[in-house]
Amino acid sequence: MRRNIFLALAAAFLATMVAPARAQDFPAKPIRIIVPLPAGGLADILARLAAQRLSEASGQSAVVENRTGGAGAVGAEAAAKSPADGYTLFMGGQGPNAVLPHLTRLAFDPAKDFVAVIHVATFPNLLVINPALPVRSVKELIDHAKANPGRLSYASQGQGSSGHLVAEQFKQIAGIEMVHVPYRGAAPAVQDLVAGHVQLMFDSVTLQLPHIVARKTLPLAVMAPERVSVLADVPTMGEAGIAGMQGGTWFGLLAPAGTPPEGATWVNRETRQAFAACETRQRFLSQGTLLPLGTPAEFAAHIAAERDKWGEVIRRANIRLE
Repeated sequence: MRRNIFLALAAAFLATMVAPARAQDFPAKPIRIIVPLPAGGLADILARLAAQRLSEASGQSAVVENRTGGAGAVGAEAAAKSPADGYTLFMGGQGPNAVLPHLTRLAFDPAKDFVAVIHVATFPNLLVINPALPVRSVKELIDHAKANPGRLSYASQGQGSSGHLVAEQFKQIAGIEMVHVPYRGAAPAVQDLVAGHVQLMFDSVTLQLPHIVARKTLPLAVMAPERVSVLADVPTMGEAGIAGMQGGTWFGLLAPAGTPPEGATWVNRETRQAFAACETRQRFLSQGTLLPLGTPAEFAAHIAAERDKWGEVIRRANIRLE
């Protein structure tokens, strides 16, 4: 009995000595950030900025690995099944972590196979119309849609995309009917919006800014808790009379479930400092980007809320992947 007690005390003492050493030694080898989307996109840009900071702070290389396919599922699965040692991170987002579980069978569980690290950025959605449409406010748009049921068409970046889900949520809240016209990405959708082949769409502030400045599209409302400085005259959805409509394309770092807390804490701290730097922060804010940069717990709560919200929208709209 005494021997067992001694061994237990010795083990506890060694644990208190070894744990701080592990925390101080992290990171001790290269880090990789898996991005489930192509190089050059928003997620890739964010990941490379984070990787640069992690490399500088640790003296270890941090590399970005683009693993595309399956609307983000291929990269997410690769990250979820990686060793939970703190050296594999995943640039997750709305698609693989909140939407796909409701649309298709996955080889991983986004709710159980990842731990949240930091919510890096949200690119708020914006309701934009072709200027030829005879409305100039959200209320006028709803009235017009009710007077012409099923005659308005909206573009989206694809079936199950952020723009598609937001438009369906808008239809459900406003009680209107519109025709969905899905495209293969944002560029052709915006092209047809500008040409007048479709009347409206929900797109990110960042991607719509050039078209708004050129007066090729007209913004009616932004889906953010507050107005964005770059479009200060554009009301929020709440101000326009549609309470509860907030959101956009978001990205953040996650890690495989079981990742040591000290690793996640270190990555959170260094990433926050990278994006909080004055020049970097101002560059993103000038494009209408929001930088939450909160705690892992706050990011986990955000993901859970997004998963619940879009699951309900998908169920009510009976959305299926084609």
